[in-house]
Amino acid sequence: MKKLTLILLLFLPILGVGQNYAVSLIPDSLLLNAHAVKRMEEIHLTIKSANKVIVKHKYAITILDEEGDDYSGYENYYSSLKELSNIDGNLYDAAGKKIASVKRKDIQDVPDFDGFSLMQDNRIKRHQFYHRQYPYTIEYEEEEEQKETYFLPYWMPIEGPHMSVVNSKFSVEVPADFEIRTKQVNYLLPPVITKTTATTYNWQLSNQKSIVKEPYQGAFKEILPIVYIGPNNFSIAGYNGQMQSWKSLGNFNVKLNTGRDGLPENVKNEIHHLTDGITDKNEKINKVYQYLQQNTRYISIQLGIGGWQPFEAKYVAENKYGDCKALANYMVSLLKEIGIKSNYVLVTAGRGRKGLSEDFPAPYFNHVICCVPGDKDTTWLECTSQTSPAGYVGSFTGNRKALLIGDDGGYVVNTPQYQAQHNQQIRKVQATLDSKGDLIAEVNTHFTGLQQEQAHDLIHAATKEEREKYLNRALSISTYQVDKFTYKEKPGFIPEVDEYLHITATGFANTSGKRIFLLPNLFNQSSTKLSEDSLRKFSIQFNQAYLDIDTVTIQLPSGYELEAGPKDMNIQNAFGEFSVKYAYKNQQLTLIRYRKSDIKSFPAADYPKLVEFMNAIYKADHSRMVFVKKE
Repeated sequence: MKKLTLILLLFLPILGVGQNYAVSLIPDSLLLNAHAVKRMEEIHLTIKSANKVIVKHKYAITILDEEGDDYSGYENYYSSLKELSNIDGNLYDAAGKKIASVKRKDIQDVPDFDGFSLMQDNRIKRHQFYHRQYPYTIEYEEEEEQKETYFLPYWMPIEGPHMSVVNSKFSVEVPADFEIRTKQVNYLLPPVITKTTATTYNWQLSNQKSIVKEPYQGAFKEILPIVYIGPNNFSIAGYNGQMQSWKSLGNFNVKLNTGRDGLPENVKNEIHHLTDGITDKNEKINKVYQYLQQNTRYISIQLGIGGWQPFEAKYVAENKYGDCKALANYMVSLLKEIGIKSNYVLVTAGRGRKGLSEDFPAPYFNHVICCVPGDKDTTWLECTSQTSPAGYVGSFTGNRKALLIGDDGGYVVNTPQYQAQHNQQIRKVQATLDSKGDLIAEVNTHFTGLQQEQAHDLIHAATKEEREKYLNRALSISTYQVDKFTYKEKPGFIPEVDEYLHITATGFANTSGKRIFLLPNLFNQSSTKLSEDSLRKFSIQFNQAYLDIDTVTIQLPSGYELEAGPKDMNIQNAFGEFSVKYAYKNQQLTLIRYRKSDIKSFPAADYPKLVEFMNAIYKADHSRMVFVKKE
């Protein structure tokens, strides 16, 4: 009984308890490598019913320096499904003395403008003390009321790199008959569970040192302690569902989408006119996808359940726009009209983002795409893009697990993973160098797959002026001018772009007396030089595969001989392949550089070998050659 009482006291809310925020009380171990220190945090989540969740949150963070200012403010959203109240806060100096408090008039209440939504009911409340006398401490508290149990908050006590934690607590109280699931990531202790008329789960993290992001670490969030919670049964905006499995969560989406695939007669006629004479399935898919791209545009509308339920296909057809859900549903409907089965697919989008966790069904998605299963290959369709080719999803949604919505529920699938042979940069440079060190170069580059995405955006999303500005600061040489550029694009499952640049670089090579000092690797130099004395803590992740081949030919002025230069190099190991070869004949220097990397992971113990490999590449890429003029 005494033990139970002690546990209950340990997790009693401290929202009304005064705190001493003197910086002198922070242990030295928590100041090491820290820009901010979370002094306390208390999150108490109470599930009252399937349609009511109360979240009380209080936290205090000490900002140690300018780099910690990202953690210094308050911000949260509200909507028709979530209310915010009781927002309060205080500012403390280094000695822990309160020097300011939140005033209601200083709390901003603004639309959640995301830059692409036409309408949405999300709004944001935010506050800043704008105090910059370091160190200082901010303290905020709030109360939320959610009118749904579809999304439940998760606990991530360390919010980013260089943040340490004195104490953070997370408690979840549920009715005795309400079932929840939990998933702990990088947190080993089981929750402390108490049962009375309700069941309460408690987690706590104390005296956690800051975590420093390491080179080739992968997503920082993957190494943080996090606790996710999810209901077996949920309710949102009048809809009920289950998520104890991915299949059941998929069934909820089937329910949301049912009856929303009807098309106007004129659209049916247009689609049949485009495809009825075609026998090849892939060609039909391409025709329908191009029809979608030419007749719709992406505009997001997020109102209530509309954040998860697509607008009807008829609405998109008549209005010529829709968000990702609406456009994917429209594409599925168009293909269905000509007898091609396709699927609506939920995915977590964004370069470098990871997909769903197979062992924890939860609605952590932010995007919808379409796929067409085939006998050999699946065709993936990014329905929000008016320029991407059919079959290519790229870095935005590629290489991750997603939830395909079938007729009978959800199925976990893998989106395409692009290998080194898909992501190529093949560059050929023809350059001339004069005796003053001025360089003129013609650069022809063939990009494929992920490596063509920047060029694709320059073609379709940038003005001529924006392209010029980008190209004149993108190359790894100090002073140069792009005089002319052209692009040629070839769409496909692995799209290709050819880029031509004409470049002048005044003073590119250093000259001294009768010598020219030249860096022969003109445009593809490694910028990664690793510290040899770093103690590696986390695994090494190579998250993108690519293949670069550079052939550089430089015509030197007459009468110059090679006096000194680097030797050829060839490295092949588990980290990848690198080689560089040099040749000098008839006043012409030729460099051939080869670099290949694959998606792989390695244990932290391999870091010294990685340092050796990466630094060898860095040294080779920055090696200079010396040419001397013959007497």
